[in-house]
Amino acid sequence: MHYSRLCALLIDCNTPDIDGAAEFWANALGRAVDHAHPGTRGNYRMLDTPPDEPIVQIQRVEHESRVHIDIETDDIPAEVSRLEALGAIVVSKLERWVVMEAPTGQRFCVVKVQRPGFPKNATHWD
Repeated sequence: MHYSRLCALLIDCNTPDIDGAAEFWANALGRAVDHAHPGTRGNYRMLDTPPDEPIVQIQRVEHESRVHIDIETDDIPAEVSRLEALGAIVVSKLERWVVMEAPTGQRFCVVKVQRPGFPKNATHWD
C-alpha cells in the first residue's frame, strides 16, 4: 500500500539565463520567484506557491525546452512498479527520483514527498 499525488509542474528551459526564464514565468503565472526557497539554487528557481497547489519550478536543462510533471509518493519503488504496469517505462534512476516515460511519450518524474500535508489529496493504492 502506498500513496501518490501530483506534486509539481516543472518548466524545463534550454537557456543560459535561468533567472530571465524564471522572471518570465513568474510574471506569466502571476507569482513571484521565491529566492528564499531552498530549491532555488544552481539550475533551479522556485515560484511562490500556495501550500495546497502543486509546486511550480523553473529548471535549466540541456535537452529541448518542455514542461513535465512530478508525481510524489511515500514509496518510490511501489509507484514506479504501478506506473510500469500501466505501460510507462523507466528512463533513468537517480539518487532521489526516477525519470519515466508514458506510453504516449511524455517524460515525468517520480519523487519522494515534497509538499506539505501529504497524503491530503493523494490516492491510496493497494
